Amino acid sequence: MSAPLPLAGGPHSLFLDFDGTLVEFAATPDGVQPEPALRALLERLLDRFDGAVAIITGRRIASIDALLAPLRLPVAGLQGLERRSADGVIHRPAAPAAWLVPLRTRLRAHVDTHPGLLLEDKEFSLALHYRVAPEHEAVTRRLLQALLTERPSDARLLEGNCVFELRPGSSDKGTALEMFMAEAPFLGRCPIYLGDDDADLPAVQAAQRHRGLAIAVGPRITAQHRLSDPAAVRDWLETLAACGTTGALAAARR
Repeated sequence: MSAPLPLAGGPHSLFLDFDGTLVEFAATPDGVQPEPALRALLERLLDRFDGAVAIITGRRIASIDALLAPLRLPVAGLQGLERRSADGVIHRPAAPAAWLVPLRTRLRAHVDTHPGLLLEDKEFSLALHYRVAPEHEAVTRRLLQALLTERPSDARLLEGNCVFELRPGSSDKGTALEMFMAEAPFLGRCPIYLGDDDADLPAVQAAQRHRGLAIAVGPRITAQHRLSDPAAVRDWLETLAACGTTGALAAARR
């Protein structure tokens, strides 16, 4: 497909998924180690977009802060279940959903009997990673689908890149983007969103509703435009930081 046209008008805001978009996946979430150059790049983008840059991720806010320290960006964590706005205010539920509590024991037992699986307890959601044990994908999916039938109607099973996540369905990456867009410094700007898997689709749709641009990273989802992998994303963002929106958009192709 031909290079995308520049966005009409402006100014713009920038929303970025993290794993699989800004950084390559590691065997475990704790194995990700961003290069210092990424922090410097994000700082330049903050200046380029007058602070209107946010991370929208399945990680917790604290995890992003640790990976990007000392930089502290606006972040929506846990697919939007928690969010830190640009003024530093944290928004999150008062307590985890009650139906998650008994599932911790069930999922730990499943992990114990299926070597290689990793249970990530995010307090407000529970994630099972099978990146190093893909042979357990099918049996894990069946278990989680069965557990979901016993839960309230707002319970959701989210499938990502080698991960399943049980979570309340009250928010997603799309609602997180919408909340940012209602606040300074994002208010009135045209959004650009980059993400790599199904969890990013609500944010892709939200960006398009705001007459913005969505860029898929890799082959897992479809958006208006595509970059091949996180290395291509970082190169594209370098162009964006250096020469502005018009020059950089010409580099993102299907």
